Amino acid sequence: MKKTKELRNLINSKKLEFIMEAHNGLSAKIVEEAGFRGIWASGLSISAAMGVRDNNEASWTQVLDVLEFMSDATSIPILLDGDTGYGNFNNARRLVKKLEQRNIAGVCVEDKQFPKMNSFLNGQLQPMADIEEFCGKIRAMKDAQTDDDFIVVARVEAFITGRGLGEALRRAEAYRKAGADAVLIHSKRPDIMEIESFMKEWAGRLPVVIVPTKYYLTPTDKLRELGISLVIWANHNLRSSIQAMKQISRRIYQDESLVQIEKDVATLEEVFRLQGAEELEAAEQRYLPASQCDSNEEI
Repeated sequence: MKKTKELRNLINSKKLEFIMEAHNGLSAKIVEEAGFRGIWASGLSISAAMGVRDNNEASWTQVLDVLEFMSDATSIPILLDGDTGYGNFNNARRLVKKLEQRNIAGVCVEDKQFPKMNSFLNGQLQPMADIEEFCGKIRAMKDAQTDDDFIVVARVEAFITGRGLGEALRRAEAYRKAGADAVLIHSKRPDIMEIESFMKEWAGRLPVVIVPTKYYLTPTDKLRELGISLVIWANHNLRSSIQAMKQISRRIYQDESLVQIEKDVATLEEVFRLQGAEELEAAEQRYLPASQCDSNEEI
């Protein structure tokens, strides 16, 4: 099945589905091996892995380079966190073409202005996009796709910016009419109150995607009860890797030795496995002259 069709099936599923964050080819492969059926290519995580801020400091072409490796490394669909579409409607529709070329299954765009700022930083001070302008962007993206199953998710930032339920509903409905395949309702509250109020009024007009980073204490059964379609675990591979790298780096610095940490890190054999070393060895046996295979083994 096409990756685009797989993502569409996930979002339109009658049961609650989950996708997991990744930010490079290795983390994407780990997500797939863990059992997830889809990947969230997080803008925060990709930019952080590059050592820059989540403010469009990494260019969209640099993000595309990362996505290409992620797509090549995996067989499950990837939904890109596409920020604001990296500009106006013209940038956004070109983005769709480039994503389709790399076998990316869909993109989520948020209704803020370019350059964006992460939603958890001074959210109420962040200017939102004009509704008509953002609807035009959605229409342009849908017109640009060549695969009917490619997904465009419209992310509504009304709660993040303190504009309330009425504005969230007004924007979500406008984006639905503009052709969005789903809406992502974002909230930074530590409880489910804003999401719950939206779901009651929305009444299933389109699939709803959520990112429960701040309201993680909410029981998953509550999300099912509300009729949420897709949950994004948005940044946890990045955050866990930061914690692990800090601990290992400090320990090696302090000990000036590897003796105490070797048992706590992945083996080199596991790294080679994730890289696909066995496949290359098999391919060498198939395609290289026997003399070269023998010399490679000796090395």
